[in-house]
Amino acid sequence: MLVTVDKKNVLFKPDSSRVIARYLSTSRERSVALIKRVLSLSKKEQAETLTQVLRDYSKRHRSISAVFEKHFDKLSDTIAEMDIHEYKFSATEKLLIGAYFTMEYSIEAAAFFNPSIVEDLDQSDLGPNEKRVVLSFRATGEGHISSVVFRSGIIDAANEIRLEPPGKMLESPKQVKNHVYHKSSFVSKLEEMQAGGSKVYPLMMQKLTDTFTYEELKRYVEETRTQAQDNIQNTVLLNEMMWLASSHYEMDFSVDTDISERVIFPIADTEIKGIEDARFVRFTDEKGDISYYATYTAYDGVAILPKILMTKDFYHFKVMPVHGEVAQNKGMALFPRKINGQYAMLCRIDGVNNYIAFSDNINVWRKATLLQTPKYPWEFVQMGNCGSPIETTEGWLVITHGVGPVREYSLGISLLDLEDPMKEIGRLQTPLIVPNEREREGYVPNVVYSCGAIVHNNYLVIPYAMSDYASTYATVYLPELLAALKETAARD
Repeated sequence: MLVTVDKKNVLFKPDSSRVIARYLSTSRERSVALIKRVLSLSKKEQAETLTQVLRDYSKRHRSISAVFEKHFDKLSDTIAEMDIHEYKFSATEKLLIGAYFTMEYSIEAAAFFNPSIVEDLDQSDLGPNEKRVVLSFRATGEGHISSVVFRSGIIDAANEIRLEPPGKMLESPKQVKNHVYHKSSFVSKLEEMQAGGSKVYPLMMQKLTDTFTYEELKRYVEETRTQAQDNIQNTVLLNEMMWLASSHYEMDFSVDTDISERVIFPIADTEIKGIEDARFVRFTDEKGDISYYATYTAYDGVAILPKILMTKDFYHFKVMPVHGEVAQNKGMALFPRKINGQYAMLCRIDGVNNYIAFSDNINVWRKATLLQTPKYPWEFVQMGNCGSPIETTEGWLVITHGVGPVREYSLGISLLDLEDPMKEIGRLQTPLIVPNEREREGYVPNVVYSCGAIVHNNYLVIPYAMSDYASTYATVYLPELLAALKETAARD
């Protein structure tokens, strides 16, 4: 039974004009020389230069002076090492020095892809059969650094997505490191990383208390550096401890930002090269309270670390790593509610097959069960999920991606049992979405990919990326899709 897919003639494209103000990092020698050059200017020259900078950039950034001040503060260690301890910087000098250590970064100049979609908490002021939604995208800029960006929109009665015009005053969040670490889980993650071979390992284990903060760990590490022999093994272990600790943090955005202006840009060392493929899900707990979770892959240029972020309002986010043997690969996707009292997660351990895992703790995933293996030619190379399962009366809908000849990515769909999702009820024999001529050209050719879909007005609405460049969406009539899936079950 063929399923009708309505591909929309809509393109969500990258916009190079969307920029954030980042800290411009240079070597200590260059930083010192630059600071001295600024200080060599006369007071009049400093004031005139700063005035021109503010005139040019105050309309491009929200409170650019606060950004300059923050970037000046980042230079405190460098300034402390300079022979100017008694010098009192004027407000103008602080802002101007901060400006010289600031750069604009176009967050989505290269790509705007791998979208997910969730229902917004705010469903006020809508017409009949309309739904307000939040879409997330993976935005990629210079150096192929990926961040998470958002758009607010409305799906109307005809299943057309109308995105609200995005704001231009983009903002990175304020980072808050107030996490309390538990020694047992922290050490367990270190062991998963095989980080225990150094001679300073026992010394650090003695220093760590049952619970500790980031600043306490930082102090323990600095003390150990001075006490231990300076060799590669010791350095690697201590760096890995700080690397792991930096993966826990919280973020706050200003309340006067539009959701389209909030950019989750890599902050921690674990994700400095990218926050990849966030799969957002609207999660309902046993009390009926709603939170939004996203599983994503943190990438530091060498290693990956699966992580979870949580928010209730898209202003405040909590970021946590995922522990356990299951948390070693990309593509984890959380179910939107607990099943039989446990969290449930789709995952891919071996890079080829789909697995399912259950846990009492959303951060710890110890064991996974094989759920799906490549079955049809279009998915012979590998398969994985394309976002969190969607609950229907007939079972859990799971959008999958399959890789076939010439590394062509297609989207398929499966149906899992509602009470026992380890049981696959049906799977479409042919892919639901394959790249057409418009969609197969891009940074990575022949790829369609999604990080989450939604049901609206009895239609499955699937936003998806086109060859790692731009995004679009398609709709599928849900009763027709479920009938086709049940037909495959009967045939099997």
